[in-house]
Amino acid sequence: MPVEVLEHELEDIYNTAVELARKAGEAIREAFYKEKNVEIKQSAADLVTETDQAVEKMIQDLIMKKYPHHKFIGEETVSADGSACSLTDDFTWIIDPVDGTTNFVHSIPEVAFSCGILVNKQVVIGVIYVPILDQMYTAKKGQGSFVNGKKLSVSSVKELKSAAIIMEGGSSRDPDVLSTKINNIHSVLKSCHGIRAYGSAAINLCKVASGMYEAYVEFGIHCWDIVAGMLILQEAGGVNKDTTGEEIDIMRRRIIGANCENIITEIASKLTQIDVGRD
Repeated sequence: MPVEVLEHELEDIYNTAVELARKAGEAIREAFYKEKNVEIKQSAADLVTETDQAVEKMIQDLIMKKYPHHKFIGEETVSADGSACSLTDDFTWIIDPVDGTTNFVHSIPEVAFSCGILVNKQVVIGVIYVPILDQMYTAKKGQGSFVNGKKLSVSSVKELKSAAIIMEGGSSRDPDVLSTKINNIHSVLKSCHGIRAYGSAAINLCKVASGMYEAYVEFGIHCWDIVAGMLILQEAGGVNKDTTGEEIDIMRRRIIGANCENIITEIASKLTQIDVGRD
């Protein structure tokens, strides 16, 4: 049965999410300039640090203390026990404690705490904080999206030939996956102004929401990388789709987030699809 959502309840959860993002940001900022203890997860390019784990535990503990009936999905929790992600209609916090861990390891400032909150399987709150740059991106469903209180709006460019695109290499080092990704980048690059990469899915979606880029494309992301950014982009006037151009499934691990449907259609027509499994 769908959960009844009261406006004052949603406002309280939103304010809590922003407060927790700042707490996470303080921890990330404190660790950013120190020596990091780095571990490897599934490949030599898939990294985790003590900060990822400590921030997630701190945030999970605070959420469960205030909202004991809410559900929680976190990158490090899921990675540790290998469980599949499943959604119910209950309030669910989906957290990436340090999105852009490789950037964090190399002291590159594009590092974000990402928090998406769902109820009835719909994203209703998105909060992304980039602590080194002190950029707080926020969105509530139906109420617009903002960075440090300034309203966001997507670019008005409607054609790929005039667009700037974000595409990532990702952490997989499987030769076939890498080859397909490189070919996809080549195919899109021939048709647009240029391609960039920031190393953080959350930040990539915020860049599109801010009107700097027209689209972001990636295979191999996870639900915790994108749910907050998807709402921020949507509330700025953008669109989120699967890499085929069809409706997005947040557990399917692939996305085109763009300023308009036409650019998604153009990009999707140039991509060779990659099956990267499900969360």
